[in-house]
Amino acid sequence: MTQPWEIETFLEIRNNQLHVDGVSAIDLVNDHATPLFIFSEKRIRHNITRLKRAADVIDCPLKVCYAAKAMSTMGILRAVKEAGCDIEVNSGGELWKALKAGFAGEQIIFNGTSKEIWELEAAISANIYAIQVDSPLELALIDETAQRLNKKIRVSLRLVPEIESATHHGLQTALLTSKFGMMPDEALECFRQYKDSQNLDLAGIHLHIGSQNPSSAGYSEAFEILFLNLHKIYAETGIKLSHINLGGGFPINYIAGDESAETFSEERKEMFSADFDPADAIENAWRTVKRAAENSNALHLLDDLELLLEPGRSIIADAGVLLTSVRNIKLRPVQTSAASDQRSIDHWLLTDAGFNLTLSMVTYQWYYHLISAARAGDEHRFPYKLAGPLCDGGDVYFDIEGAGRLPDHRPLPENVQVGEVLAMLNCGAYTMSQASQYNGRFLPAIVLIDYDGKPKLIRKCDTFEDLVANDL
Repeated sequence: MTQPWEIETFLEIRNNQLHVDGVSAIDLVNDHATPLFIFSEKRIRHNITRLKRAADVIDCPLKVCYAAKAMSTMGILRAVKEAGCDIEVNSGGELWKALKAGFAGEQIIFNGTSKEIWELEAAISANIYAIQVDSPLELALIDETAQRLNKKIRVSLRLVPEIESATHHGLQTALLTSKFGMMPDEALECFRQYKDSQNLDLAGIHLHIGSQNPSSAGYSEAFEILFLNLHKIYAETGIKLSHINLGGGFPINYIAGDESAETFSEERKEMFSADFDPADAIENAWRTVKRAAENSNALHLLDDLELLLEPGRSIIADAGVLLTSVRNIKLRPVQTSAASDQRSIDHWLLTDAGFNLTLSMVTYQWYYHLISAARAGDEHRFPYKLAGPLCDGGDVYFDIEGAGRLPDHRPLPENVQVGEVLAMLNCGAYTMSQASQYNGRFLPAIVLIDYDGKPKLIRKCDTFEDLVANDL
């Protein structure tokens, strides 16, 4: 019987084992040990193609820039580039990696709230497509730096109007309480002040409403706000912008067919199950903007406009699987209620993957569907408490505060044994990119199943020497 999480030719059960792009997860573990990340190049390309379909529903060019912060291992960056996608970076380090992976300057946009002078110098020297400006102070620094380098750089000013999304509070980026961007009036003043700069091409404005947005309506609201600001900038300064950056944040479904997610509140269930088509969201947003332009007799401002998107999660999240082995098993009595002396038994499974690899399970109580990779076709009904290997009481797969933000138990096949390999699905985004060597644990190997279905090691597992490589 096909499981709800299976995706034909990508995630499948064969011989009762999990297969990724036709490759046995257990065979990969036998070759590389656990923990082990597996990524699918085919799935990355599928997701980029899906996003690029938005070009068919708008009347302007579309530039899709992968948000490198979601996962920036060199092999992944090269796969994204080969798929015909551009890139968004958030630091001088990510910029360096993007260039090293083969991205040309015009394929790169640069976000960030606290850019240093050397980072601005690197971006300007690389002739990148645009620097996304976070504040009036930063714009002044860019102007000074470009003048010193005798260069001209395209910039886009990031706005922070009050747009709320029903995502996790830590993923909201368009609220006045957010640390990102500048107020629209501040941006307008910047356009006035620097309209005659010889070193700045004031080309665009930018807005990002957050990540894993459960509703597509926010994109229409955001695009309309950007257009109204574009119109006001033109009316008051005469500057006709050449691009608008609508950000990213398109969701993936983390809980498809996962019964343990039934314990979630309706709000969290809505967030984790969000699954609208980005092209549909952009089509509705474009219609909204065209109506606004028609109503204000400003359709000409949409001529020669380019729309930028900067998705990360929706490109890489479901392309990644984390394999982990059970290393310890414990039984522990649990009192069923304060009014009863009856006790049940919790079956604990201790794995070799903790929050050093899935930090968002602690910071955001993020959820990843867990299955047995070794017995993927067996009935997953037996409840287990799951925890990682770290010497830290918070290193668990449930909400240790007891607030119900994660399921207390995970259903797996009965009689899980030490050494059994489990798989965390939809694990490609914000896992390895946030990973650490906490407790002196090795960062794991990464295997990419290439477009031809061949597994390729794109990151080797750490060694002892890697733990002290930069120590003096």
